[in-house]
Amino acid sequence: MPRAYIGVDVGTTSTRAGVFDVAGTLLAIARHPIRIWPEAGDIVEQSSQDIWDACTASVRAAMAEAAIAPDSVGGIGFDATCSLVVLDRQGEPLTISASGDRQRNVIVWMDHRATAEARLINETGDAVLRYVGGSISPEMEMPKLLWLKRHMRTSFDAAGHFFDLADYLTWRATGSLQRSTCTVTCKWNYLAHDGGGWSAPFFKRIGLSDFVNEKYARIGTEIVAPGTRLGAGLTGTAAADLGLSPGTPVGASLIDAHAGGIGAIGGRDESEGATDVCDRLAYIMGTSACIMATTKEPCFVPGVWGPYYSGMVPNFWLNEGGQSAAGAAIDHLLKSHPGHAEASVAARSEGLDLIEFLERRIIARAGGASRAVLLARNVHVLPEFIGNRSPYADPDTRAVIAGLDLDTDIASMERLFVAGLCGLAYGLAEVIEAFAAHGVHSSIMIMGGGASRSPLVRQIMADTTGLTVALPQTREPVLLGAAMLGAVAGGAYASIGETMAKMSALGQKSEPTTPDIAAFHARKREVYKLLREVDRGSRAAMRGMAGG
Repeated sequence: MPRAYIGVDVGTTSTRAGVFDVAGTLLAIARHPIRIWPEAGDIVEQSSQDIWDACTASVRAAMAEAAIAPDSVGGIGFDATCSLVVLDRQGEPLTISASGDRQRNVIVWMDHRATAEARLINETGDAVLRYVGGSISPEMEMPKLLWLKRHMRTSFDAAGHFFDLADYLTWRATGSLQRSTCTVTCKWNYLAHDGGGWSAPFFKRIGLSDFVNEKYARIGTEIVAPGTRLGAGLTGTAAADLGLSPGTPVGASLIDAHAGGIGAIGGRDESEGATDVCDRLAYIMGTSACIMATTKEPCFVPGVWGPYYSGMVPNFWLNEGGQSAAGAAIDHLLKSHPGHAEASVAARSEGLDLIEFLERRIIARAGGASRAVLLARNVHVLPEFIGNRSPYADPDTRAVIAGLDLDTDIASMERLFVAGLCGLAYGLAEVIEAFAAHGVHSSIMIMGGGASRSPLVRQIMADTTGLTVALPQTREPVLLGAAMLGAVAGGAYASIGETMAKMSALGQKSEPTTPDIAAFHARKREVYKLLREVDRGSRAAMRGMAGG
């Protein structure tokens, strides 16, 4: 019987499920929204039950579209944002919210309530921090856990399980408490190399000796490689929820961006010989963006997370740069423009979403994707609305926009849109340059995530970085990466490496264009650097003032 494999991707605002065949061909896809509670003070919360319900709805809808029987599914894999899930000792939700609502038990990755705790941890100078670029981020789990202990001690003490969201999903599916090397190494300060494991001195130094005393029971005592078959597969309850067969193999999870990396960087390229994943950079652009480089030996890049052993590709090291706001930054820019309502109506009248509508107009006006940047000659954006993840590791950075006028028409909105894309590209270039300065080199960038389908985005990224930008052949590399976990767990392939070679391939490429465009970007990058100086200077000038 032909086998199919399911990937479930939990993003910030929705859950998606994709059904793939053994060759990596997408057979069906479905999406379901997730509820999110944003609050003042950089607080963003979700519900693990709501997320699980969205997963089940997505899988059922994708299976119906694929029109295949449950017993045709050979395996399922999950990826998710690196959000913190808190459960009590019975496995029920436990509040992390000032609202007291038990269902609000997920501190979302982009929640920055633990910025002060991140600073306290960084002040210890512990050796473990060397493996997160020298500075831990409030997006990671240890600052969040320390915040919970300091500010919601009742919930911290009552908790029976602290999960990364991706590991929560596999626990919910199988009952297995095993955690993925990907999640705990990249977001929990676990050292996967040389038998390092959890660091008791680190936990004691940062005020979380509770985990040492309990022998790490609440954060994971058994760590396994992504794709490892967990337990006996889907439990009867989970199978009924998902509309699948009990015992369906479930692979250990991945973080969402890392699933996109797995689904993209190992793809076959007919123009090359053997695939060298170390020559390929993965850029996964969604609400935020991750920039991931693979190396054979550890490379330490200040301000860039890692190096993580087996954090993405098994037995290789991962350096993970990132942008805290990518798609979210562009959405915010567009919604803040006075022409947003007019442009949205015009887009709907043409049957397009707003981004596609703007891009078509921009490319037509400019005479091509590469020359579109000329429209933003006098508008400049530092799009760091929720801090700089890499390479400055500064969560207090905020956006700066220069060159705005009183124009309210769609053309003005287009200029702001292009300027925002340029700002993201210049942030990407800074990470790539930090990589190169510390021995991490790539000649091609494989781009995934929703924005990767945009020819305008790809061309601006290629012209700014000087790299060839390639698309994966599949339009859904994140879902494919999750499905690969199911394929390994189900025995279709022996390893993640083999799965990447068999289930993925490269597609369309965008090459850097003319020297004059490269020179134009270089000049705009000088302005971008000035905006960063303005941000730093303004914060320094106002530091210590009342109301801060």
